[in-house]
Amino acid sequence: MQRDSLVFDIIHKELERQRNGIELIASENFTSLQVIQAMGSILTNKYAEGYPGRRYYGGCEFVDQTEQLAIDRIKEVFNCEYANVQPHSGAQANAAVLLAVLKAGDKILGLDLSMGGHLTHGSPVNFSGKLYQPHFYGVDKETGLVNYAQLEEVARKEKPQLIICGASAYSRDWDYKRIRAVADEVGAFVMADIAHPAGLIAKGLLSSPFEYCHFVTSTTHKTLRGPRGGIILMGKDFENPFGVKDPKGNIRMMSHLMDMAIFPGIQGGPLEHVIAAKAIAFGEILTEDFTAYAKQIQTNAQAMAKSFVSRGYNLISGGTDNHLMLIDLRNKNITGKKAQETLDKAHITLNKNSVPFDDKSPFVTSGIRVGVPAITTRGMKEKNMETVVNFIDRVLMNIDDANKISKVADEVHQFMKQYPLYPELK
Repeated sequence: MQRDSLVFDIIHKELERQRNGIELIASENFTSLQVIQAMGSILTNKYAEGYPGRRYYGGCEFVDQTEQLAIDRIKEVFNCEYANVQPHSGAQANAAVLLAVLKAGDKILGLDLSMGGHLTHGSPVNFSGKLYQPHFYGVDKETGLVNYAQLEEVARKEKPQLIICGASAYSRDWDYKRIRAVADEVGAFVMADIAHPAGLIAKGLLSSPFEYCHFVTSTTHKTLRGPRGGIILMGKDFENPFGVKDPKGNIRMMSHLMDMAIFPGIQGGPLEHVIAAKAIAFGEILTEDFTAYAKQIQTNAQAMAKSFVSRGYNLISGGTDNHLMLIDLRNKNITGKKAQETLDKAHITLNKNSVPFDDKSPFVTSGIRVGVPAITTRGMKEKNMETVVNFIDRVLMNIDDANKISKVADEVHQFMKQYPLYPELK
């Protein structure tokens, strides 16, 4: 079979783009080479519907081992009783939890997308807002912090069956204890979507949701630095409250309902090559090297936030506790769209993002979201954050000057040579 040079040429160009640029998309990271190798392995050939030891196909004895290893390792990472590593994405992990605990038309309460929430937390354009009755809480206009009083008010009024906490663009820690208290009061489950801060939570750098939240979901490719995918976790398994029984008449545990929600509920065959890569990444998280990495993420983010503030940028909530920051550019008279597109020309990648109480459309936005996991993986320290912010500021303050932007692009290219990426790949 002839090598498809067109596709591999494009892949090589993407490798060079990643090598030469400054990656600041908060939801992106660089996996280890062994994670990439597992994702590109022969395990992609194997169909394995079901779970380890309970498959619908033969020949699963080895993928059973890699999947069980992934389960065991992520349970050790978070010291939890239950893990499902089959979700193809964070969105599908969330979909499975909702399928397991809700009926169509039930009420859910989540952080509004325009305030930093996620599509799967009730957005009307998403399944979560189409199949269920979504209600929302937001952030305080003055502080940028989650408005817990509003969350409690809406919960008491609407009595949702599920309260969702977590965000895609929120830079502060969460008060899981307070959320669980109101959930118990109104009879709701609590799901924490920790897709963004999971790596910091794993190392005890942020509050853990496991004591207070019934269900925890995450992606595996952000601060966990693994392959693209999702997971579902429970700190403690418990009897399902819906009266679902096994053939012997015993009440099924919630873990059974969760497994059934993934397969056969919303997915067919699991991606066993990705699950093997997850197992590798989870093993990496258990090392002291990852502990140092997670601490450096937090240090870098706070140094970057300080540098932005010193230049007059308006950070929502005034700073960050985690790996990202949300910046309102209205005081700079720049839209998020213009900022993203212009920074791309300087080989600096981030994303436009709505800010709380935004007066522009989601296609334009007033802000940008900036994250440090990927540049921290490249080896940057807090002293380098000033350099990165200086690059960004020079572009944004000269946003229509092509010559100055081109000069920054050249400097970025030279700067990134100090931080090699995948030198083994040619």
